[in-house]
Amino acid sequence: MAADLHAWAIRLREERRNRLWTQREMARRLVEAADVETRGQLPARETIIRRIKAYEAGHNRPGDPYRVLYARAFGIPETELFRKEHHQVIPNLLPLAAPSLPLSPNSCVAPELVDYFRLQLLSHYAADAFLGPRHLIGTVVVQYQSIAEFAGQAKGEVQRELLRLAAGFAAFAGWLFQDTGMTEQTALWLNANLEMAHRAQDDQLISHALTNKAMLAADLGDAPAVIDLTAAALSNRAKLMPKTKVLALQQGAHGYALASDRARCDTLLDEAAALIDDIDDDRMWGNACRTPNYVEIQRATCYGRLGLNAEAIALWDQILPSIPVTARRDMGVFLARQGSALAAVPEPERATEVTGKAIELLRQTGSVRQRAELIIMPTQMDAWVNTAKGREMTEMLAGVI
Repeated sequence: MAADLHAWAIRLREERRNRLWTQREMARRLVEAADVETRGQLPARETIIRRIKAYEAGHNRPGDPYRVLYARAFGIPETELFRKEHHQVIPNLLPLAAPSLPLSPNSCVAPELVDYFRLQLLSHYAADAFLGPRHLIGTVVVQYQSIAEFAGQAKGEVQRELLRLAAGFAAFAGWLFQDTGMTEQTALWLNANLEMAHRAQDDQLISHALTNKAMLAADLGDAPAVIDLTAAALSNRAKLMPKTKVLALQQGAHGYALASDRARCDTLLDEAAALIDDIDDDRMWGNACRTPNYVEIQRATCYGRLGLNAEAIALWDQILPSIPVTARRDMGVFLARQGSALAAVPEPERATEVTGKAIELLRQTGSVRQRAELIIMPTQMDAWVNTAKGREMTEMLAGVI
């Protein structure tokens, strides 16, 4: 169901969370933002924390001096932070069952809508690499719902193209929710992705949808599910394009890495690498596999999962210089993985440096996938956790954990 919340309450919560501040840290920042006279008039810290909780829940609107203190703490003008919308409606974030509108004998959906939504999806792909998920989810969900409705009214090839686009938007929504750590929402969207792929009768999309479900299973650490789903994705291999096969093969490798089977992991990655140069389709989805070092990125990640830290570090050293500056979220994830491997070797100096860069990128993107990589860092630091660098790293990670 849609939920209503005051726009200023959403802004206060999101600005705090984007900076990785706890509510206790927010209280400290508000006190620090006050001048000496005002600071002496503020209540106890626990009372300020209770007020912050009430503000973010929309129960109370901040008055003086808290409006000024919030503006100073965030570095945002007071008029912008507390502008006068009465409320903001958060859209329904669940996929609609499509088609959601009845077919009409006189219905007509302009073919130009296909190109319009295709361009929209391409723009979202580009924005995601730089912004991360939180800025895109609402827009992607609403556009998916529109496409689902148009697909219910369209006919012939226009309908099939709209169903393909609906599958693409559903897959992308699933990816965004997965990057925010919302597993149940992710599963619902990936189910919609698979349904739309079947309705479009598109073998490539059906295989890709199964690979997407395998990716979620990998995040959940379910090796058998990853292996089974990618085997299903490859079951119609003779009909699959090189890109579709590459995506399924590399995801299967992650399943075998989770199962501690290096031989099968390397076999699938080698098979995927041999197909990279054959990718020549014009499909919009899955184009991450066209980026430089794609298979080696997967190999480095798999080696980290296998505990082959020295080999993973060597690969990351080769890979990271080629990552474009616009791919902030991906760079953050990769740095976190490299930092984890460096912590385990151990190389405390480099691990601390690399992890600091990853944390800075996390503040910018809010990626839960990246945070998950950082949260396991303390388990890699046993050999040096009580050293000066270990204490520095622990302090750095405290805000993330």
